[in-house]
Amino acid sequence: MRRLIHLATGIAALSLSPWALGQAPVAYPAKGQSPQQQQKDEGECHVWAKKNTGIDPAVVAQTPATPQQSQPGGERARGAARGALGGAAIGAIAGDTGKGAGAGAVLGTMRGGREARSNEAARQQQAQTQQQQKIDTFYRAYGSCMQGRGYAVN
Repeated sequence: MRRLIHLATGIAALSLSPWALGQAPVAYPAKGQSPQQQQKDEGECHVWAKKNTGIDPAVVAQTPATPQQSQPGGERARGAARGALGGAAIGAIAGDTGKGAGAGAVLGTMRGGREARSNEAARQQQAQTQQQQKIDTFYRAYGSCMQGRGYAVN
């Protein structure tokens, strides 16, 4: 369920962004600027946006969206421990705590592995969303600069 919520949130964030997937805004010379002037303005606005946001979209796009590494195996170990405890309790009722603990540990490890994969997917989605937000911030600044110079920006 948590994974589905993260996925839906990420899709919604990308679809709401005017420059989804890092696509640069398009500037139309609304005041009849020459192609040479437009090229100059685009270069200056790129430098201005980079300076004011601290973001270079070329660097961000080349940097893989990797989440911070967490301690691997923690979910599996916790799952095994919880499963063993639960299995031992059930095994005690049935008269064989060893078998119950063993079965519980196996099931707990499997559940912990599933939890680890889900957590990793959520961390990856969050890293990608943060990367996209950086690019969007740069392009908002770039678009504002171009609009200030008399261009229609989409």
